[in-house]
Amino acid sequence: MCIQVALFDLDGTLADSLPLIMHTYRRVFDEMGIPWINDNVMRWIGRPIVDIARHFAGGERAEEFIQRYQHHYHRDHDRYTRLFPGTLEMLQDLRAQGLHLGIVTSKGKTGAWNTLRFTGLDSLMDVVVTAHDVEKHKPLPDPILKALEALRIHPREAVYVGDSHYDIQAGQAAGTLTLGVTWGATPREELERYQPDGLLESWADLKSFLEKANRNCR
Repeated sequence: MCIQVALFDLDGTLADSLPLIMHTYRRVFDEMGIPWINDNVMRWIGRPIVDIARHFAGGERAEEFIQRYQHHYHRDHDRYTRLFPGTLEMLQDLRAQGLHLGIVTSKGKTGAWNTLRFTGLDSLMDVVVTAHDVEKHKPLPDPILKALEALRIHPREAVYVGDSHYDIQAGQAAGTLTLGVTWGATPREELERYQPDGLLESWADLKSFLEKANRNCR
């Protein structure tokens, strides 16, 4: 089967929003008096904010954590958010080749669409699945399967691209090809342990991967 759709994680994959996320978490941790351990926090990036809040703040203070996070995140969003270099051009090229494009993110609906509209990605996407659109989240396959169902695409005709091991696990569980980007939150060595179908050092690597995958696919 040919690859007909490329699905992408958002933060740390298409959007260079990690500075915003880290800035926001540090503000919240400081205001709530939660000890900051960088490696521990980074490992949770890619999970829904509800899970992160419960883990670090506990059930009784989770809602406070979420409200503080959303306040700082939305206030500083435009100041800290950018696309990674070449991202817009890469997506435009894939669309010109006839591929369907989609976002599958653990970010909530409001935050995700703020980023998509601010960066101009909204006009390029055929489907967007956020944390508010499914009950079960990455690393489970449900968000990816929902996107594929909306597009009526078989998992074997799709590739999912992300920057965390949650993305790799979700894609593998859904039955898609999986690619990890090396410029996001997760070190290359950790991504390799989850055995994705490939690792990308640049968007040029994605173009090469798709050309090779579709060369003799029919």
